[in-house]
Amino acid sequence: MASLSGKTVLLTGGLGTLGRAQATKLAGEGARVIVLDRPESDDADSRAAALGDGVTFFGCDLNDLAGAETAVEGLARDVGGVDILINNAALIINKPHQDFTLTEYEDQIRVNSSAAFALTRVCAAEMKARGYGKVVNFTSVTLTGQWDGYVPYVTSKGAMLGLTKSMARELGPHGINVNAVSPGAIVSEAEERVFGDRLLEYNDWVLNRQCLKSRIMPENVADLVHFLVSPASDMITGQNYLIDGGW
Repeated sequence: MASLSGKTVLLTGGLGTLGRAQATKLAGEGARVIVLDRPESDDADSRAAALGDGVTFFGCDLNDLAGAETAVEGLARDVGGVDILINNAALIINKPHQDFTLTEYEDQIRVNSSAAFALTRVCAAEMKARGYGKVVNFTSVTLTGQWDGYVPYVTSKGAMLGLTKSMARELGPHGINVNAVSPGAIVSEAEERVFGDRLLEYNDWVLNRQCLKSRIMPENVADLVHFLVSPASDMITGQNYLIDGGW
């Protein structure tokens, strides 16, 4: 695949496990990567710096959609436009649906899918002017319906799939590719946080359901994202790529 030299990437949720793997991969391929994450993230600048040359941190709270749009609009203007937008940020909570509050539900919808609509709307304006752009949205293997306790999260990821399909249709005539990635159970900090002392049991549960009997690593997902934002995928749009070990 060709180098991403000269391309500017905006990666939301860039300080999480999946985000860091993508940032490192894409910066290594020559891209200028701006990782967007919550401004109150602990040691955000130093964590971004640890990802290597070509990666910078931009603090932005996706819970405030209007504020995020304004902030990213200014950022895009300052850097000369965003060539590649990766909507990776997500909130995930595991518990029975009746235990979720309306606020928790709305927070996940807002951060996991509404933010992608908002930021794509901002970044696509400059992409249209150049006749080029790549957008990658993160959906999830949970859309198969085989997971309990994730009703708001799964709902938000279904919205992301619809967003991908519809935006691919509208933005395609302007030379903009829009695709989705549906990761399976990835070894991550979020996994440790959600399952805690049930982690070994969860690990066995995952491997029993996968065709491939090894865990998926963040770097595997980063490789797929690299393909989708590289020239190798120029004639691919509106697709949802599962990377789930054969769930």
